[in-house]
Amino acid sequence: MVSLMQKPPALVILNAASLETARRVQTCYPGSRIHGLSGRVEDADQPYEAFGETLRELYASDTPIIAFCAAGIVIRTLAPLLVAKGAEPPVLALAEDGSAVVPLLGGLGGVNRMAREIAEALDVAPAITTSGELRFGTCLLNPPPGYVLADLEQGKRFVSDLLGGEPVTIEGDAPWLDEAQLPLDEQARRRIRVTPERASGDAAELLIHPRLLLVHVQGEASADLAERIRALLAEAGLAERALAAVLAGRGRTGDAALAEAAKVLGMPLRFIDDRLLLPEPQVRHEGLSLYRCATPREAARLGQPRGRLTVVGLGPGAADLMVPAVRRALDEAEDVLGYETYVSMAGPFHAEQRLHCSDNREELQRAAHAFDLAAQGRRVVVVSSGDPGVFAMAAAVLEALEASRDPHWHAVELEVLPGVSAALATAARAGAPLGHDFCMLSLSDNLKPWRVIEKRLDQASAADLAMAFYNPISKARPWQLGRALEIVARHRAPETVVVLGRDIGRPAERLRVTTLGELTPEQVDMRTLVIIGSSTTRRFPRGDGGEWVYTPRWYPGS
Repeated sequence: MVSLMQKPPALVILNAASLETARRVQTCYPGSRIHGLSGRVEDADQPYEAFGETLRELYASDTPIIAFCAAGIVIRTLAPLLVAKGAEPPVLALAEDGSAVVPLLGGLGGVNRMAREIAEALDVAPAITTSGELRFGTCLLNPPPGYVLADLEQGKRFVSDLLGGEPVTIEGDAPWLDEAQLPLDEQARRRIRVTPERASGDAAELLIHPRLLLVHVQGEASADLAERIRALLAEAGLAERALAAVLAGRGRTGDAALAEAAKVLGMPLRFIDDRLLLPEPQVRHEGLSLYRCATPREAARLGQPRGRLTVVGLGPGAADLMVPAVRRALDEAEDVLGYETYVSMAGPFHAEQRLHCSDNREELQRAAHAFDLAAQGRRVVVVSSGDPGVFAMAAAVLEALEASRDPHWHAVELEVLPGVSAALATAARAGAPLGHDFCMLSLSDNLKPWRVIEKRLDQASAADLAMAFYNPISKARPWQLGRALEIVARHRAPETVVVLGRDIGRPAERLRVTTLGELTPEQVDMRTLVIIGSSTTRRFPRGDGGEWVYTPRWYPGS
């Protein structure tokens, strides 16, 4: 069973004994990640160094937390944040072996629902202590998706009355309430009313709004559009919180005023084909048409969201060197495209995500496929290793977009998220060889003439720039690195410091420090990043027997 929440939860474990149970819980929540303490847990999705700091960061970012430790540890860790916190994410404590599931925080965020889901997956009983849920089998203050409470404070008083013995009657259609154990009585003074209509002000009434309403914007999306929609709902006697979405024609996906109005209203913006036959609107006024669907499910199915294409860099391969925004984009994606090796690095994925792997030379075809998917309203991610803008997919995606006349491609929401490039990862392992001016060069002549590469090598070497070489050698290009070293040697002394980084950030990483005079092409392969220092680059011993390499920020004569 998958809980519907804004963010996938973080499963935080302290030792390897919890890993098997955490993997079982992880199957309940697509996109969730297991955070394991470094040095104790080898196979976690995301390593961390400090338990308390990690838990507080997750809580502050409104990430649901499932902590595999004693409940008291979690409460003491989060205590400094609880005083000032308003709405809080769900927080649960689980025994290492899964024998106990304890919801701690986030009653209005669905923590008890999560506790039941986890307990069902582990075949144990959840330790729920919330009086209303224990008595009635449901949380009236936290309706399921598609329904929303009109007034939380009034709702708390209402539930308190029911716990005090008051019976209740139900008016309106809410199938989830049919399964609750409420004290029903047709003559009761208390009433649960399920309706899209505005509140009547009756203190004996618990008002729950089903999200049945849709507003179709056909006229101009002016700056006051949100207020016009509110006025339309008020005129019809309908609650703003019963609105499910704002609709517009598919040709308006790039309309910023539409997007801003939906954001102000806190509603999704969805697009429909102009030829779609809609039923007769309930209300129509000044370019706005208001529709009422039969059920929240029907309202949620109409139209498609604006498609989103995100081009991401995974970094060098280690999960802890991946930018958090990239991890979020991958977790939210419906489709992930890329070279198979990089797609595998981007996991784990959940069953609903579609993976599209292709050859590393099919960049423009991959970009076109990504735009076609995003134009259907899907959330799409294209993955690269390192940084997507450094000899990677961001340029190919933009090239495909510039060449396209498809308006649906240009309407896609496009974003490029950075990653730690191979040059920066290798430099960081060595120290700071790129600490002064530097350049990055690809020695592959697949997409540019070798004469251009030679010219740039000569000029960069003459300029005394530190240089990072990508794609230095391969079976199909066995001689280029040797020729490049000959060109560099015209301008650099044999003792110039060189750093070789192979698979940096991956389990088999290897770092070597040598000199230009000692370097031969046989020491390098396609998975090696070569950094050639400038005339000022220095090396000195480090405490563990290795060497530090850095290029000072000053320059002789400055």
